[in-house]
Amino acid sequence: MAKQDYYETLGVNRNSDEDALKSAYRKLAMKYHPDRNPDDTNAEHRFKQINEAYDVLKDPQKRAAYDRFGHEAFEGGMGGAAGAGFGGAGFTDIFEEVFGDFMGGRRSGGSGNQRGADLRFDMKISLQEAFRGRKTTISVPGSVACGTCSGTGAASGSHPTTCTTCRGHGRVRAQQGFFTVERTCAACGGTGRVIEDPCIDCHGSGRVRKNRSLSVTIPAGVEDGTRIRLAGEGEAGVRGAASGDLYIFLSIEDHPIFYRDGAAIQCEVPLPMTTAALGGAIEVPTLDGPAVRVTIAPGTQTGTRYRLRGKGMSQLHSSARGDLYVDVKVETPVNLTARQKKLLEEFSHNQSEATSPQSTGFFERCKEIWEDLRD
Repeated sequence: MAKQDYYETLGVNRNSDEDALKSAYRKLAMKYHPDRNPDDTNAEHRFKQINEAYDVLKDPQKRAAYDRFGHEAFEGGMGGAAGAGFGGAGFTDIFEEVFGDFMGGRRSGGSGNQRGADLRFDMKISLQEAFRGRKTTISVPGSVACGTCSGTGAASGSHPTTCTTCRGHGRVRAQQGFFTVERTCAACGGTGRVIEDPCIDCHGSGRVRKNRSLSVTIPAGVEDGTRIRLAGEGEAGVRGAASGDLYIFLSIEDHPIFYRDGAAIQCEVPLPMTTAALGGAIEVPTLDGPAVRVTIAPGTQTGTRYRLRGKGMSQLHSSARGDLYVDVKVETPVNLTARQKKLLEEFSHNQSEATSPQSTGFFERCKEIWEDLRD
């Protein structure tokens, strides 16, 4: 009797990708599994066919050979699916690959000791602290190794013993139909050891709750969102297992004067109209303390930018610094006295295109546009 086409067996087309093959196999394998169809020889035979088809099509080389030669590619001892029928060595790998943690999960070796959880600590710092760096102490709540039992979980004078159920592996196996299912050992919780006389302080867990004070060094030049990792400073592990890590996430508070853009610092400075018109000098603050004198050219306009090299932000792990950019914003006078108003009116009467070239030119262009619209 001729064999059914493998693609037809799985109900997929020849262009199906790996995910489509796996999905089809999963559905059919669950449907025709012998444990779900006891004493049904047809289901068992169908299950063998599904397994055989997937064993070939999941392997790129076997699939290429099958697409070219069909079933003949695996006849005559050519290493095909004939030896991978139900109950064969190849099936266990296939089923475990597709179903993963279904009915007990994958095999695992070694101790089941639980590593401590990682912790997160959020810290706010000022822009000046990010510029200079900072050393500080933080208080972190969490679990630490029990000092009474030194983290073993056993009372003084006693020791954890190897679990007799799993023989120290932390996992047990059981036969279910045609499958060997592996589960976490219930007797020891997966640790592989049993505490017969638990510590009275930690109740056998090997850890207790406690606030810890940790010293933290924040390097100069850190940016908003920087993450600092302190290895082994997270939650203590169960019964002497490794501790987790502590991650400190930094956020930088807004500054009332400066705005940071990477290594650059920006500062908007309001400039009196008279200084902008006549020129002069202003004092601009910096992050490292002393103000810097900036010379303002006569006729300076709003939006003019002055660059102060090396007066910006510190750069991480470097002695270099960014630049400070001073953006000028010309301030219109307010709350004028009668004398000041009179002086400005006199200036306005004597104003010409030479004194206000931008506004004069703008309105001249507007006038031309209006005249064109009337024509």
